[in-house]
Amino acid sequence: MNLQDNDFDLFGLSLRFAQAGATLDARWKALQAQVHPDRFAAQGDAAKRLAMQCSVRVNEAYQRLRDPLKRAAYLCALRGAPVQAEKNTAMPADFLLRQMQWRERLDEASAHSELAGLVAQVKTERDAILQECERQLDIENNPAAAAQQVRSVMFLERFLQEAGERMVALNP
Repeated sequence: MNLQDNDFDLFGLSLRFAQAGATLDARWKALQAQVHPDRFAAQGDAAKRLAMQCSVRVNEAYQRLRDPLKRAAYLCALRGAPVQAEKNTAMPADFLLRQMQWRERLDEASAHSELAGLVAQVKTERDAILQECERQLDIENNPAAAAQQVRSVMFLERFLQEAGERMVALNP
């Protein structure tokens, strides 16, 4: 195992956004079976340390590949268009308008059902943006456009977290 390989090479996967969850899970289990520190318990300290490093590397790669948002951001970076969400906050005007409307609805919501409807709408938007991200990465090979989509999804994820917290606060 080469710890310097990118996550896709490490897992023996094509450099694509679209990945089957079952394939990722199976590959993670196979890799962990090879490098799990318990397999090296009777060997020297160097072998145990290397096994630990490999196990950690496999787990980190798995977490990145399993999460569509993290996978998209990672692919953008690999293809030369890092997301840079902290530096690049520009969003399309129509997205900003929807964002403001969602914020107003979130602030005004007084019932669990109102929030549930808003959450469903935002999740639908998030899923559509992730599909566009997949198209930009796997078909158009346009990582810069995909990075813009990733920044939008990052906002939606934060918004969904806030909405979830608000839903919990509304429950008796």
